[in-house]
Amino acid sequence: MSTLLEQLAHCVEFGKIDQKSPYPPDMKGEDGADELTGMALAEGIGPNEILENSLIPAMERVGNKFSRNEIFVPQMLMSAKAMGSAMKHLKPFFQSGEARRKGVFVIGTVAGDLHDIGKNLVRLLLETSGFKVINLGENVPAEKFVQAAKEHSAHIVGLSSLLTTGDPHVEETIRAIRSSDVADKVKVICGGAAMTLKFVKACGADAYAKDAAEGVKLTKELMGIVD
Repeated sequence: MSTLLEQLAHCVEFGKIDQKSPYPPDMKGEDGADELTGMALAEGIGPNEILENSLIPAMERVGNKFSRNEIFVPQMLMSAKAMGSAMKHLKPFFQSGEARRKGVFVIGTVAGDLHDIGKNLVRLLLETSGFKVINLGENVPAEKFVQAAKEHSAHIVGLSSLLTTGDPHVEETIRAIRSSDVADKVKVICGGAAMTLKFVKACGADAYAKDAAEGVKLTKELMGIVD
């Protein structure tokens, strides 16, 4: 890996967004993920190489640290923001078809729930892993998930729910997907504090992710992607 890509990976792992970012303190004033991504592209490093050899490994390390309770949500959010600053440079290449997409993922928080931090972490991790993500937002009714899956030819639909009051809406949404004409075309992954593997399996989902990093891992497994 080039020194530039190593520096970029370090910035993402430790949440250095740009030169103006005060976090982390020991990197104050240094180039961040924003500047370094632009420099990498200017030097002729391809978007896929930046993504696969720098950004994805960095976020995998972040996800592993989070799973081991070595970092917590604030640090993960800073890394996600740094990743977002890098991705704004790469998105035009994905949209033009120059870079490879791994699949289409529709994600949203089910009806009756307005929480979005976990969902947004999953979105960012998926985008940096090469997926096209359709973010439906919060308080999403069942029919909107089905409509989006059809419209965007989704491979995976992700349901997020933080509250137990959302359980009926999770069931309703999975039922709507399974009874639609995309039933045999999409997999369903659920995540959030309100859910368990036993519950989502009983509802007919394909997988349950306990956190954002596992959500990306399971998505790849369901699609047969080997990195």
